[in-house]
Amino acid sequence: MVVLTEKQRTFFKEEGYLVLESILNKEELKYYSNLYDSFLTNKIDASKYRSDLSGAVGQKNEKITQIMLPSKLVPEVLEKALHMKTLKVAQELLGDDIELDFDMLINKAPNTNTITPWHQDAAYWIDMPDKRAVSCWTAIDRAYKENGCMWYTPKSHLLEVLPHVQTGTKGALKCEGSEANSVCIELEPGSCVFHHGGALHYSRGNATNDNRRAFITNFRPKEMIALERAKGIDHSGEREVRL
Repeated sequence: MVVLTEKQRTFFKEEGYLVLESILNKEELKYYSNLYDSFLTNKIDASKYRSDLSGAVGQKNEKITQIMLPSKLVPEVLEKALHMKTLKVAQELLGDDIELDFDMLINKAPNTNTITPWHQDAAYWIDMPDKRAVSCWTAIDRAYKENGCMWYTPKSHLLEVLPHVQTGTKGALKCEGSEANSVCIELEPGSCVFHHGGALHYSRGNATNDNRRAFITNFRPKEMIALERAKGIDHSGEREVRL
């Protein structure tokens, strides 16, 4: 099982993100790649949880496909490598009471060149007394500048959540941010980056001929998950600034 070094834990605490290489081996990556394609081609019907994060309307093809709660449709993934390993890392970073809150798929289709705007994940969530939260962004394809890898603003998780607005119709939330004071995180397939719920991040559009697929797992304390569910929040797809 994963065991982080003190240096890694300190880096995450201070900077708000942490890169881990090759969290998935080649065989594991093959499983997730095939599963992902089953979602994208509708072999697995995820229409209830599927939307276009670009917020555009009246278009035939999605630019940024988001599929919420893939593990609800394919429960077996909860016992597979990605969920098990990323849960272990999340617990090492934030504590033994950390559990999986929700998961999702986000793909940037080829040559769509549509950014995911600057935002903090916490802007999507209700205000909770325990703010420990971490997301793991695992690259299924190589992620680099030209196809929309992640950018993070170091130490932004130490600040208050910025004002956010919604893009388009049911599009992603956005706030102010800049590449100038941020770092670009390029990843090989099977590698990942963990980021704090308050970390400011964004990605450029995909200007290549290939997909940019990411499998994302999100974690927080068990009691805070129970609080969300009691308020009717299950992360099934609504995107609005919550208070």
